[in-house]
Amino acid sequence: MRRLKLICSLLALVVAWRDASAADGAGQKVDFARDVQPILSDNCYRCHGPDSGSREADLRLDLPDPKLGPFALRDGYSVIAPGKLDDSVLIMRITSDDSDVKMPPLKSNRHLLPGQIDILKRWVQQGAPWGKHWSFSKPIRTQVPEVMDRTWMRNPIDAFILARLEKERIKPSPIAEKHTLLRRVSLDLIGLPPTPQELDAFAADTSSNGYEKQIDRLLASPHFGERQARHWLDAARYADSNGYSHDSPRSIWPYRDWVINALNMDTPFDQFTTEQLAGDMLPRSTLSQKTATGFHRNTQINTEGGIDPEQFRVEAVVDRVGTTATVFLGLTIACAQCHDHKFDPISQEEYYKLFAFFNNSDEPTVNLTGLTDSNEIAALKGRVTRLEDAVKQKVSGWESTLTDVQKKTLKRPAQAALSIAMDKRNDKQREAIEQALRSADNDFGAVLDDLLALRKQLAEGVTTLVMHERNKDPRKTHILIKGDFTRPGDEVTSGVPAVLHPMKASTTKPTRLDLARWIIDADNPLTARVTVNRIWQQYFGRGLVETENDFGSQGIAPIHPELLDFLAAELLANQWSLKHIHRLIVSSATYRQSSNARPDLDNVDPSNKLLARQSRMRLEAEIVRDVALVSSGLLNEKIGGPSVFPPIPDGVMGLGQVKHEWRTSTGPDRYRRGLYTFT
Repeated sequence: MRRLKLICSLLALVVAWRDASAADGAGQKVDFARDVQPILSDNCYRCHGPDSGSREADLRLDLPDPKLGPFALRDGYSVIAPGKLDDSVLIMRITSDDSDVKMPPLKSNRHLLPGQIDILKRWVQQGAPWGKHWSFSKPIRTQVPEVMDRTWMRNPIDAFILARLEKERIKPSPIAEKHTLLRRVSLDLIGLPPTPQELDAFAADTSSNGYEKQIDRLLASPHFGERQARHWLDAARYADSNGYSHDSPRSIWPYRDWVINALNMDTPFDQFTTEQLAGDMLPRSTLSQKTATGFHRNTQINTEGGIDPEQFRVEAVVDRVGTTATVFLGLTIACAQCHDHKFDPISQEEYYKLFAFFNNSDEPTVNLTGLTDSNEIAALKGRVTRLEDAVKQKVSGWESTLTDVQKKTLKRPAQAALSIAMDKRNDKQREAIEQALRSADNDFGAVLDDLLALRKQLAEGVTTLVMHERNKDPRKTHILIKGDFTRPGDEVTSGVPAVLHPMKASTTKPTRLDLARWIIDADNPLTARVTVNRIWQQYFGRGLVETENDFGSQGIAPIHPELLDFLAAELLANQWSLKHIHRLIVSSATYRQSSNARPDLDNVDPSNKLLARQSRMRLEAEIVRDVALVSSGLLNEKIGGPSVFPPIPDGVMGLGQVKHEWRTSTGPDRYRRGLYTFT
């Protein structure tokens, strides 16, 4: 009997605790962007979102539309009645046990969890306050939070991190040992390990700003631009070849060098952006600014026979639209090519308005060096002469060793040329013999290729791919039905999505230059956030927004939203200086923490999202190779120049439809950084 009373008492306590918790929960404020919108986006937008083509019941749950939105009065009822659970059809449908009534429907293979239903109910009880998706509102410079342990902090970043840790009753990790810290920051900033001398000097430096001096040294290194260019070039889809099945080489490495130089000079990100998107349209544009437009010449180029050029021109424009939206705005808009976006308020018409910005561009090749410098011309001629002498000696030596039997194995043009004295041969005869020797001697092939490249450079100079706006016969842009270039629909002119800030256009028909200026406008809610988030990801393995390319409604909400907005505002306040953000992050106590595993974090933060320690990250393949080269004393630290061909396994170049010859570089070029490897 006594045992039964004890059980009943415990049950009563559990029920009371549950009821108290429910009461407390009803009082907790629900945030629309953080709590409600992710639920609606994941479970409702497919049928009740921006895409008018798939929308059911003329209901939108992505916007408080006065006619189609959830608050609109429909035959005496509202889908959502603020403050009134019993009058809200949404609540009735998501809590119903009737399969014909319940939402989401069973056929959708989606269902709401009890906690999600509770959030929606509390939101309606609290008046169903609506708000924009968090990333579509302009970032506000948030106040640095107060913390209890101010001695740990090095700069404002630490206050945001520590405030959250203190809320969760978690202590940060101690600072990493000096040799670990210098190795970490060296690899992160320049992609190369510190030398033994640099490690010794840092260990012996007892000054209070010894670490900060190392940061300044690394930021000033010309290798900083190389390290950061690796990240940017990946986003810019840089490649030295055209893609598709032929995948033939192209000359675009001057764009790569432009990126390196721009990052080394800390070119403000607004200028960095404008020159890449519309450098050719700037007043009195320079060759450097035109070279920057190679950003959008990194599209694939199809050189196969029998293709429709217009199809692949349109595909290149589609690529430019998607890349611009993803890299600068953190938005995935590709689905709007065929229909209205299903999750974000971007219509198909707005997609083709963006398409129009890039649809009127031509794709020329420009000569970067007219070789007017007499010293440069003389130097090139000297290199050509030396290589020509080397080729002659190689050919002469090879000919002297050929037997009659070996001569008969050669192709007929080479056999015929061998019967003529060396100084009497014409260009075709010399070429026939050189090609025969190339087949027998790979090293000779490399020398011959260098000679041919230098001759071309002497004749033409260095060329690169750029963008150029058409002045005559401007192209019209049409909505392409289902994205099919053979099915043009209504004509549209250039413009931007209405959900974002309006464009301040210079003409009635906005241009690429207007688009670039709109992207870097201080009123743009996305660009600064996306940019600082990418930088943060480099140093901690994940961004403050984990979905770094999707700041839309399907993306993951920021882990530290106030810190993200602080950094975005900091970038703007410091004239878009990227080095300022890099310095701020790597000088923080958060970055300096030890990365040692902590058992006390295994349950409370197993993924290290709260950053109570530094993250452990693998080096990229290119950096692993660079570290091996510098450790062995072989690294060639030359900055810039044409791409090189380090050794690769046999057969790799034969994996594609067309087998290209990989002429392994010789001499110092064999040991250049991975950034310069032909891709």
